Amino acid sequence: MPELIVVRHAQASFGAANYDVLSDLGHEQSFELGKALAAQGVRPDAFFIGAQRRHRETYEGIARGMGLKAAPAMIHTGLNEFDFKELLNAHYRHTPPPEHMHTERKSHFRTLRDTVLAWQKGEVVDPPETWEAFTARVEEARKAMISGAGQSVLAVSSGGAIGQMLAACVDAPDAQQIKLQLQMKNCAVNRFVFSPHSFYLHGYNETPHIHASNADPMLTYS
Repeated sequence: MPELIVVRHAQASFGAANYDVLSDLGHEQSFELGKALAAQGVRPDAFFIGAQRRHRETYEGIARGMGLKAAPAMIHTGLNEFDFKELLNAHYRHTPPPEHMHTERKSHFRTLRDTVLAWQKGEVVDPPETWEAFTARVEEARKAMISGAGQSVLAVSSGGAIGQMLAACVDAPDAQQIKLQLQMKNCAVNRFVFSPHSFYLHGYNETPHIHASNADPMLTYS
């Protein structure tokens, strides 16, 4: 069956002025993932990325690692992450936010989990994007990627969008999306197999580029 491989972007720049830039380690992760995928015999005949810089930079590193000339990837904004910074700001627009909400990892991810659960229930007033709009665009991206693009499709996206694609694939409740997202490693590989009438989860959160000798520091989550 045809296969869709959706990769979460490599390590970005958490806490920096511009999160949407890969760190030096992120560039290394994407290159190593490309090498590992090539060793597995992965030969995509179609590529998709979101419109964010970290998606493009991750794709370019994967392509280098696979020994491919970086063929133009199709850009689909359905693969973009939701605007987590502005979503957090919207949730705490009228109440004091948790300390270090945007800068300290533990505080950030705990607050993000609670905020996404509220967002899913319609409890965040005036969010940058509604939950319904987010899930609809992720579904549009999924359909675009499996609509005659090829027998092997590789995409680069973000944890939130991938978490939603996974949850929808297995008919999980909305609340499972953020649990899947927060477990997603940088450069994690998620696999789906599909036909004109079916779409199945085939692999979750795989890291073929990480092994015992490089897990520290290659294993990261943000």
